[in-house]
Amino acid sequence: MSGPAAGTASAATTTDVVCLGESMVTFLPSQPGRLADVPSFGRGIGGAESNVACALAAAGHRAAWVGRVGADGFGEHLVETIAGYGVDTSAVRRDPDRPTGIYFRTATDRGTDTHEVAYYRAGSAASAMSPANVPYEELFAGRILHLSGITAALSADCLALLRELTAARPGRPLVSFDVNHRPHLWRGGDADASVLLELARRSDLVFVGEDEAEEAWGIVGAEAIRAALPEPSVVVVKRGSAGATVFASGLRPGPRSSIAGGAENAPGARSTEGGGAECAVGGAESGPDTVTHVPALRVDVVAAVGAGDAFAAGFLSATLRGLPVRDRARHGHLMAAAVLTVPGDLTEPPARDHADRLAALDDDAWGRLRLGPGWTAADRAPEEVRTP
Repeated sequence: MSGPAAGTASAATTTDVVCLGESMVTFLPSQPGRLADVPSFGRGIGGAESNVACALAAAGHRAAWVGRVGADGFGEHLVETIAGYGVDTSAVRRDPDRPTGIYFRTATDRGTDTHEVAYYRAGSAASAMSPANVPYEELFAGRILHLSGITAALSADCLALLRELTAARPGRPLVSFDVNHRPHLWRGGDADASVLLELARRSDLVFVGEDEAEEAWGIVGAEAIRAALPEPSVVVVKRGSAGATVFASGLRPGPRSSIAGGAENAPGARSTEGGGAECAVGGAESGPDTVTHVPALRVDVVAAVGAGDAFAAGFLSATLRGLPVRDRARHGHLMAAAVLTVPGDLTEPPARDHADRLAALDDDAWGRLRLGPGWTAADRAPEEVRTP
């Protein structure tokens, strides 16, 4: 049975994006080095889905986070901090018998051999999420439901929940799924990372890195990834420093076309070339893909953490606004650049008009753009070129 709500932010009448998953208290090192050598740690929060919710709320969208925390101080800190970003946390549940997860990490890039993470999440409150104890009315209240493969790895019950949420059913919101393959979470479990392919194929919009597709599924290259994921209307293949390739299938507008494609009913929606019905989701027949490659930005990286979640938030934000596919990916890159130029997983995004100006740059100007610490606070980046 689900526990009492733990939220401190009031629910919005209409929610743009609902994010479901585990958030944990993270302890960040006071200096570089091995965990064994770090003398002290600062407290923060971390969680792929709550990161997306916080970034979307900070960007002006109505975002909610649904999760499960322990009835402890760490759980209280999580809920209060996430709500502080403007996220609706009213559907978060407290578990009186299980703790809130925590983890410690080093200051190095996650992709390097020197990176260390020590998780204390086994048996956490979030791992007890199941089809029997989540608030479906809150999960289906948004225009988009954002999920992650991390949740599927937490427990058999969590995997059953994600299978339930990605099942086709009347009234299901558009399902956004970030593969987020974490190899250590799948070791010794009853399932393996191949289930992430199953969940991705049941979703409408998928984010997946080239590297994780190769590691989890043995699939190499963006075209091969799309071939393995024919069902989603939009597949975003993240290619690291090479940028992102977006595959958008041709669909005639259906009941939910306003979300994935033209966004006719989205706040501030407008008719845009490349952002119309070909990306729609709904009861419609498929057509050929449009393939859009968007180069990554040059960024003076402070800490290489949180960029994937920020990219997803930027892409979803632009999707809600009905922007063209190219600009959706560019807003993803810009949101990622904002996080890469600060020490933690979360930061204040650039002002919308500033991000829109940068996203509208011509290809040459976009290629010359270089962003460093503090760029989000500037009215105009030094390399920005005035466009008509």
